[in-house]
Order: sequence, then structure tokens, then C-alpha cells
Amino acid sequence: MPVVVSRSVQETEALGERLGRSARRGDVVGLSGDLGAGKTAWVRGFARGLGCSGRAHSPTFSLLNAYSGGREPLFHLDLYRLSGPAEVREAGLEEYLIRPEGISLVEWIGRWLPEMATVDPGFHRISIRILDEQTREITHDHPGT
Repeated sequence: MPVVVSRSVQETEALGERLGRSARRGDVVGLSGDLGAGKTAWVRGFARGLGCSGRAHSPTFSLLNAYSGGREPLFHLDLYRLSGPAEVREAGLEEYLIRPEGISLVEWIGRWLPEMATVDPGFHRISIRILDEQTREITHDHPGT
């Protein structure tokens, strides 16, 4: 898996933007990383690369934000407040996690990782690790890089 070192929020957004340009309908991108790692910054760039209108922001309290105006609908999920797969199902979010009618970006993907995610070619992983206050190590398997 490719590893990129980002030295700023702008670089993290630029990586997301580049990957957003190559995303396809049905893709699910699972994001992992500690609080403040830059997951939402990466999503902002991805949304821009997809051509979505508006500025992406964290859906921590609403669980899901939907963005339009781009090549495909974009669904941004944040599973931080959910404890596991049962709560994800109870919240009615599975339709966004298995071949969505658009593209889904899922923060805190570790709260829900289906077995099919390991074999589904539309599932991608992005891991962001904090190296210091400004520097992040971003590991990804998303095509188009």
C-alpha cells in the first residue's frame, strides 16, 4: 500500500482531492486514525475532487452528511459514536456501506468492517497516523494515485 507523508492540512486535502477525481460509483472508502488526525480534512479534499458543492464537515452528531453537485452523490459517515456493527445496522447505515448509490467515505471504519470489505474491489482503506503537530503519515490502497 502506498504511503504518503503530509506536512500540512492543505497537503492532506490535496491527496483526498486527487483520489476523489478517480473515485467511482459504489466505492466505499474506510478511514481510520486518531481524533484530530485529519480524516475530515482528507474528506474535504475528496469532495472537492469529486466536484461536490459546499464544504464538507464532520457528521459526528448526525452520523451522515450527503453532498451533491459532483460526478456522483457523496455520503460522508462518521461512526465514532457507534459501538459496533449492530448499532450501524440499527441506525440504518448499511445501505451506504455495501455498494452505495454513489460514493461513501466512512470515518471510524473500525466500528464496522464487514467480511466482504476484504474482498470487495470497491472497498478502499485510508489510514492517517499523526507523526507530529503538522505531519501525518497516510497509508492508502485507493486507485488513482
